[in-house]
Amino acid sequence: MDDLQGKRVLVTGGAGFLGSQVVRQLRARGCGELFVPRSAQYDLTSEQKITEVLRSVKPDIIIHLAAVVGGIGANRERPGEFFYKNLMMGIQLMEQARLHGIEKFVAIGTICAYPKFAPIPFQEGDLWDGYPEETNAPYGLAKKMLLVQAQAYRDQYGFNAIYLLPVNLYGPGDNFDPASSHVIPALIGKCCDAITTGQREIIVWGTGKATREFLYVEDAAEGIVLATERYNKPDPVNVGAGFEISIHDLVHLIAKLTGFTGTITWDTTKPDGQPRRCLDTSRAEREFGFKARTAFDVGLQKTIEWYRAV
Repeated sequence: MDDLQGKRVLVTGGAGFLGSQVVRQLRARGCGELFVPRSAQYDLTSEQKITEVLRSVKPDIIIHLAAVVGGIGANRERPGEFFYKNLMMGIQLMEQARLHGIEKFVAIGTICAYPKFAPIPFQEGDLWDGYPEETNAPYGLAKKMLLVQAQAYRDQYGFNAIYLLPVNLYGPGDNFDPASSHVIPALIGKCCDAITTGQREIIVWGTGKATREFLYVEDAAEGIVLATERYNKPDPVNVGAGFEISIHDLVHLIAKLTGFTGTITWDTTKPDGQPRRCLDTSRAEREFGFKARTAFDVGLQKTIEWYRAV
């Protein structure tokens, strides 16, 4: 196990939804110093700004969480932006990390990198067996290039870069903006807001047939920190909860937990996205001892309570 005590750790995206949880857990591990570059000061698509932050901070470890993300709607509206910004942030940051002698680089990928019709459960060896689902392919492929880069840099330069594939996340502090949110915060927002305003109907995208897997944000942060401490191999690793739920069942579960009793109308003119998503999480448990701990209904209830409190 790598001892994080005394290490200088740079966490891009460390003020965000996932990043704030990672930072909290790193502090609990006794990291020497933690640095969170803010986008207003350091545009990570700029090589000059990346160089500035690395020269200033001189980190031992980089955990790269910063990303431009969103749900199906945002991915369809801004595919070029999602591709360019995610690609440029990642490849330039890893290159400068190599040039500055960083000890370890933790790259965070995405389940969107998997082929559209990957066998269930997704295994890491399936990553290159097809093209990603079209609505999020630009984002998924941009993040997937970090795996190629990490493995190439390990082979040529002996650079210790690892690559993790987290499933869809949820939890308190998530993005609830209807224009860019993912499915769980979008549904919680719709149900809670309908109750508040007295609306008797919510409209949900798609047919409800697609399936997804969800990981509570605190569990995801624990997985990332464990990998930072314990994992130093080239192979990508899934980080998930190891279960599958249909969007239909998810909508009805959130309606039940929020108390929404009105009509659920499916807008089948809108896309379902990838047909199924569920990860094989055995490698993460075997390699660095990670297993999700938060029951799904418990995590949803905490998220609903947080949303209603803000």
